[in-house]
Amino acid sequence: MDPEINLDVIAVGAHPDDCEIGCGGTLASLAASGLKVGIVDLTDGEPTPNCPDPKVRIAEANEAASKLGLAGRIILNLPNRRLFDGFEARIELAKQFRIYRPKIVLGLHGKTPTASPDHWQAMQITDAAIFYSRLSKWDEYFDGLPVHKISKQLYYSLFFESDWSGSGPRQFIYDIADTLEKKIESVRCYQTQFPPEKSYIYDRIRAMAQACGQSAGLEAGEVLTSTSSLGSRDLLHTLLLT
Repeated sequence: MDPEINLDVIAVGAHPDDCEIGCGGTLASLAASGLKVGIVDLTDGEPTPNCPDPKVRIAEANEAASKLGLAGRIILNLPNRRLFDGFEARIELAKQFRIYRPKIVLGLHGKTPTASPDHWQAMQITDAAIFYSRLSKWDEYFDGLPVHKISKQLYYSLFFESDWSGSGPRQFIYDIADTLEKKIESVRCYQTQFPPEKSYIYDRIRAMAQACGQSAGLEAGEVLTSTSSLGSRDLLHTLLLT
């Protein structure tokens, strides 16, 4: 992706397909509204059982980003299955924040005990990198990149064992009625990860989005969690979604 482009929003995943599953509808909606939206994957997600070469997974990831209408995607060279929160990983991600200067960052939230432990590590790396991005007097680690303060951090959840009710502390439901199909189509791009015997994943994604949305009076939604309290200057607009 062109480093001269400033992004409004960056979503961070441990692997290609995390962002699509967790917040793909939100990303597509923000992109459709005219915002510049991108994804940073900390690893290429490989090896996996059905992928013959990392280049295949990367091609799937780029196609998925295109389906969502994103401005671009960056895949870092951190190790899948051996992803750990550490200084080097924090710096690598913070550099991307300093280069692309997003206003909002969406990161993974919570542990996924039946799935990859990389997800929990990615959460910690993202939290730290947001902090590192704004620290001054540390030029020797950032190749002279200017500091950048991210205005707002949100979490998205994968639906394995996470609390996706939308009623938890600082949780809210984002309307993805218009982009649910784009979300599902982006996940379909990962044919190596979701072969025919795993096609049930698409029905689960749709059912979960509909359940989340209906809990807030919407057709479909995704649960996001704010790291800080949310305010409103227009109560009617906030409460009635007008």
